[in-house]
Amino acid sequence: MIEQIGGLPPGALGFRAIGQVTAADYAQVLVPDIEAAFAMNRKLRLLYQVGPEFTGFDPGAMWEDAMLGFRHFSGWDRVALVTDVQWLRITAKAMGFAVPAEFRLFQDAELQQAIAWISEPRADSDDGNK
Repeated sequence: MIEQIGGLPPGALGFRAIGQVTAADYAQVLVPDIEAAFAMNRKLRLLYQVGPEFTGFDPGAMWEDAMLGFRHFSGWDRVALVTDVQWLRITAKAMGFAVPAEFRLFQDAELQQAIAWISEPRADSDDGNK
C-alpha cells in the first residue's frame, strides 16, 4: 500500500510504502498525485519513505516506478529516499547517479531531516516552479 505524506510545501510530494506495494497502488495513489502536481509545476520534489512496515514490491509496482520516472525524466528537482531496508539502501547507493535529480538517502530516524531538505527553497527560484 502507498499513502501520501501531507504537510509538504507546493511542488513537493511525499509517499510512504506500507506492507506489500502493488502496481494498483501506483495506478490509484502515486501516479495520479504526481501527474496532477506536474500539471502545476515544471519541477517536483519527491520524498519516498519505505519504513519498517514495508514487506516488498510486486514486479508490476517496480515497473510502474520505472515508467513514472521515465515519463518525467527531466522534471525532478530533488528526490529523498528514507529507508532502513538494506537492499533498497544498497540499490540506491549503487544507482543514485542515474536519478535525474539531486538525490539523497536518509535512514528512517532521519525522516524529519529529509522533510526539511525536500522543503528547502530552490536557490534559483522563490516559487519552486522552475
